[in-house]
Amino acid sequence: MQAGQDKGRTAPQASLRSQDQVIILSGDLVIETIETLDGEFGDATGIDISDVAHLDTAGAWYLLQLRQQVSDTSHEIAIRGASAPQRQLLETVRQNMPPEEALDERPVTLFDRLEEIGRTVVGGLHIAIEMIGFLGQVIATIASLVFHPRRLRMTSLVHHMQEVGLKAVPIVALMAFLIGIVLAFQGSAQLRQFGAEVFVVDLIAISILRELGILLTAIIVAGRSGSAFTAAIGSMKMREEVDAMRTLGLDPIEILVVPRVLALVLILPVLGFIADLTGLIGGALMSWIELGVSPAVFQSRLVANTDVWHFAVGMIKAPFFALIIGIIGCYEGLKVGGDAESLGRLTSTSVVLAIFMVIVVDAVFSVFFALVGV
Repeated sequence: MQAGQDKGRTAPQASLRSQDQVIILSGDLVIETIETLDGEFGDATGIDISDVAHLDTAGAWYLLQLRQQVSDTSHEIAIRGASAPQRQLLETVRQNMPPEEALDERPVTLFDRLEEIGRTVVGGLHIAIEMIGFLGQVIATIASLVFHPRRLRMTSLVHHMQEVGLKAVPIVALMAFLIGIVLAFQGSAQLRQFGAEVFVVDLIAISILRELGILLTAIIVAGRSGSAFTAAIGSMKMREEVDAMRTLGLDPIEILVVPRVLALVLILPVLGFIADLTGLIGGALMSWIELGVSPAVFQSRLVANTDVWHFAVGMIKAPFFALIIGIIGCYEGLKVGGDAESLGRLTSTSVVLAIFMVIVVDAVFSVFFALVGV
């Protein structure tokens, strides 16, 4: 028995009158009962709904779809016997549900492309404004914790520092070590042509300390920890735990966001330092194997020709990268709706957007430091 019948609805009936090929419908065409209708009617000259007692939007949609199926290409059959309210409902549904064939046949014009680009740009601006507002909330909350330090949840902060930092050390160190090896190998192949193999030390030092060490570390952290932030907060949002916090008078920004952002800001410079160190070790090892540059020569040239500002530039970038990753990860997590589809989509968006913004900010820093001569 159908659910609609349990509520007192009459199951609809459909039959084809042989004399004039009219489809006759009776009963209640509502959302609970239309699923019981099936059958092939072929070509018909009309649809009669004089005996239909109740008609809702789903039933009207079914009638319009049925008319589209049984109509031939030359003309459209009529729906007969509808009362005034039923005719009004059918017309409203028809106006708001154009045939898919008409949409498919409509050519895409230059104006449509421009409109799509415009909507994308405006949507991006709205997201940027919302994210700036969210950043302001986080900064204001952190500033209030300076005056009320007891409200800072140290247990949560230490936990996230362990998750973000300590557990990421192996993958960060391995990545930087391999990058150092690749730089030394590729650099030696090019510099050997000019008899300038010793300059591979400068190449490795400047590339890793200034750019690659902290940039690749931030990208790994964005993919690893940024997605984890979005997934964790998004799962809490799906289970309505965030709403429960607000009901109890607790601030989700203070409880969920601030410990994660602070943990990233504190630990990313440490990860960047580890990446710099292991990258230099990998480059020195490959220089020794490929070019015969001993570790002592590598160390002496590194100390003599590498300015401390190369290392400082990378460390200056680290807190900004951490803030970007933390803000985007938490912001996307708080946007998750009540379904798993939005959780997966926003987690992917969080990773892509965080990596993109990290690269953009790194480019801005590169231009800035070049202009100031650092």
